[in-house]
Amino acid sequence: MRGTQASRLETFVDAAFAFAVTLLVVSFDAMPASVSELHEALRRAPAFLAGFAILAMFWATHHRFSRRTGLSDARVTTLGLLLIAVALLYVYPLRLIMGVGLHFLTFGWAPSPIPIGFAAGEFRSLYVIYGLGFAAMCITMLLLNRHGLARAEALGLDPVERCLLKQEAGAMVWLLIPTVASIVLALLPMPPRTLFQGLPGIVYCTLAVLMPWYGVRSARELARVRAEMDAA
Repeated sequence: MRGTQASRLETFVDAAFAFAVTLLVVSFDAMPASVSELHEALRRAPAFLAGFAILAMFWATHHRFSRRTGLSDARVTTLGLLLIAVALLYVYPLRLIMGVGLHFLTFGWAPSPIPIGFAAGEFRSLYVIYGLGFAAMCITMLLLNRHGLARAEALGLDPVERCLLKQEAGAMVWLLIPTVASIVLALLPMPPRTLFQGLPGIVYCTLAVLMPWYGVRSARELARVRAEMDAA
């Protein structure tokens, strides 16, 4: 752990993500004035938790990078500021896509935050905007971890530490694959008012298989590298 003290950039990143989370709260517009309004607000809780989990994933990835490397050079600062800007711009598409997606997954139980015009292609355009934001977050974290690997010699990283940075970068690549596929599908012409319009969202379900598989593969690779270090 080289980054034992939080830098001003890390503090800024933490504050930006904290502010982004406040934009995802269950009842953002006003406090519920009755029990029925409270029930209505709580129906938005699954969308809030899903959006919170995604923001927390990127925040935790940045936190691990900062603790492991302690880098604070110009490239890290630039990418950190880019991460802040994207996170604050991405939070509204994130809130909308989670609300709309869970509205359909729960067969209308979870309220949709906006009316969607299927014939006008609004639903597909929302997937494009969301996908671009998600991809930008992934690419930023990918570049940060790649930069850490490029500075491995200067930092004196051992094989285990290099493996961890490589795996963090690899995770971002696997997250990008369905994201790019979703954007491409959303840009293709689809029959109106059919299930085909949900394909840009359904493709994200592949992450439920891809990421656990990558996690198992990474754990085996890390165990092998540690065994080689112990043997040496």
